[in-house]
Amino acid sequence: MMITFNQVSKRYPGGYEALGQIDFSLQKGEMAFLTGHSGAGKSTLLRLIAMLESPSTGQIVVNGQRLDQLKPRDIARYRSTLGITFQSPYLLNDRTVFDNVALPLHVQGIPPKTIQKRVHAALDMVGLLKKEKMLPPHMSGGEQQRVGIARAIVHKPAIVLADEPTGNLDPALALDVMSLFEQLNQVGVGVLVATHDLALIAGMKHRIIRLKGGRVC
Repeated sequence: MMITFNQVSKRYPGGYEALGQIDFSLQKGEMAFLTGHSGAGKSTLLRLIAMLESPSTGQIVVNGQRLDQLKPRDIARYRSTLGITFQSPYLLNDRTVFDNVALPLHVQGIPPKTIQKRVHAALDMVGLLKKEKMLPPHMSGGEQQRVGIARAIVHKPAIVLADEPTGNLDPALALDVMSLFEQLNQVGVGVLVATHDLALIAGMKHRIIRLKGGRVC
């Protein structure tokens, strides 16, 4: 198993329960969709995997590692095994596409020659190699989203988490972005996509995990 949730709940101060007794597993190299209405708990679940939040109860195991047993100094290394994309790609508008995608590699202290190879490979995969010198404000929303995906995969993560990655895109661009995730999955990357766009994923042959009121249904 690549990701396992065992009776995981998340309650916030004041008593609001975002997730309740979640049990689910994602196999190694699997791609799956997480669906549900707004407020169903999709983003919370992804944030727990990314260790941006901690569960109130239960256990999460990722690649054989119990997240509650990770020491603070090991969290950055753990996150480096993940690629994370959001509905808004949060790009640095005063940096080129190349520089935006290279950012995670600089953080890891990767040598410049390796950075150039990795960034070019990631941009090539998302079809933006010829736009590496552009600034994000000069690009379309779909292109900016693809830059965000390139940045999420440039460090060769084992798992990609995508939170409503097509939420701001028209149907044709949304399909392009989903096909990128499928390409990643075909080379062995595990992919978990949170989306409310049921029409988009209806024709895709991947497991759908439905959340309703913070529970798997």
